[in-house]
Amino acid sequence: MSVKQIQEREAALEKSGVETPLYAPRQKIYPQSVKGRLRTIKWVLLFLTLGVYYFLPFVRWDRGLDAPSQAVLVDLEHRRFYFFFIEIWPQEFYYLTGLLIIAALTLFLMNAVAGRLWCGYLCPQTVWTDLFLWVERLTEGDRRERMQNANKPWDLESFARAILKHWAWLMIAWWTGGAWVLYFTDAPTLVYELVTYNAPFTAYLWIGILTITTYFFAGHMREQVCTYMCPWPRIQAALTDEWALNVTYRYDRGEPRGSVKKAAALKSAGKPAGDCVDCNQCFNVCPTGVDIRDGLQIDCIQCGLCIDACDNIMTKIGRPTGLIGYDTDINVKLRQEGKKSLPPSIIRPRTILYAGLIAVIGVTMLYALVTRSSIALSILHDRNPLFVKLSDGSIRNAYTLRVANKYGGAREFSIKLERFDAAHIDVVGAERDADGWPRLKVGPDQTLETRILVSISPDAHPPRSQDIRFVLRDINGGETAIVKDHFISSDEHN
Repeated sequence: MSVKQIQEREAALEKSGVETPLYAPRQKIYPQSVKGRLRTIKWVLLFLTLGVYYFLPFVRWDRGLDAPSQAVLVDLEHRRFYFFFIEIWPQEFYYLTGLLIIAALTLFLMNAVAGRLWCGYLCPQTVWTDLFLWVERLTEGDRRERMQNANKPWDLESFARAILKHWAWLMIAWWTGGAWVLYFTDAPTLVYELVTYNAPFTAYLWIGILTITTYFFAGHMREQVCTYMCPWPRIQAALTDEWALNVTYRYDRGEPRGSVKKAAALKSAGKPAGDCVDCNQCFNVCPTGVDIRDGLQIDCIQCGLCIDACDNIMTKIGRPTGLIGYDTDINVKLRQEGKKSLPPSIIRPRTILYAGLIAVIGVTMLYALVTRSSIALSILHDRNPLFVKLSDGSIRNAYTLRVANKYGGAREFSIKLERFDAAHIDVVGAERDADGWPRLKVGPDQTLETRILVSISPDAHPPRSQDIRFVLRDINGGETAIVKDHFISSDEHN
């Protein structure tokens, strides 16, 4: 069925008043195994992505004494995120924002280049469903055998196969949930605690939740997640254009369909005959049950397995491959009009814009990361009262100072005032250096919060409000941090 025929059918249904249901009852799909170039790429990506996900928590990274040695760790207790040599603090949350923006733009770029490329090759739902299907074929056989067994009464063998399949699914789902919680605490320690039943209840809870969701999403719901639960098919449909590469059936070459013998008879009679032999292999291998010959559909995840299946058949019968392949909508229209197709245009304004934005944001984040300070300084002025008049007539303001030492070793800092010589500064419980300025000691990878009292004598005749700058300096390394606030000398409402 051509695109034009599909459009005509939809128009006829709309004209007749027949409403298409929003949700159709699930038809059991039995995807057939297939070998080919794209299937090999999917296997490689599956093992790479799952290998990283499952084993990355066990990779070690030496950060020094008393620092976590896990290479990738989301330390919620101490509010830190560790990624090898990078350490992100809560006030640097903008890095996560930047990563999310880059991820969204990367999805847009992938869509502009080749449609649902993410869905077909890298989406977790696709990856785990592929793994679950492999287990299903290993335990219950390929498509034909599974379809035959589905119509047979249960016996001991089929029951044993089903038990083995679901046990393997649950083990994969369990390890999926277990691997996720390992990113939030030291992995070897948590594994030992889980085995000895000494782990926190939240660990068991989240492992259970993720085990159940993985088991049902990848084992039972499968294509229903992609078709009805995932918003990306609808979003990408609004973002795509006629130059994006999509898995496409070549109507101009494949139609009219017919067996090899029928096609030979038609050609000998001088009548047109297409290359499609109507073997249905493209449909049989599809994990979402789509017949690509009916045109591009929202159910299609663009995994390309139908391309491998069709190419295998074309090779067997001695016809050129490529009856199904990645192509653009504009070429489909050109061939229907009898015109020559155009080469793919990956570099165009849309892709340049996405790639440029990704590069700009990435370089900006990298620059901010490389040039960021290992000191974080913040100060908060007391609000009630704003100032205090002492018995000698001097004015005192109180502040809460917070110093974060992002370095792996203990550091000592001096705190002083800049351009405010008339003022006197006191830090509760702090010693003073040779110049009389208070000194603060902050442990490695720690935060210190303390009280600062700034006083000024009445002889200085301070204005009602003036700027005040606190300068924190690493006594040994020389690194400084400056924060600005105000010194209040009288009620601003008077």
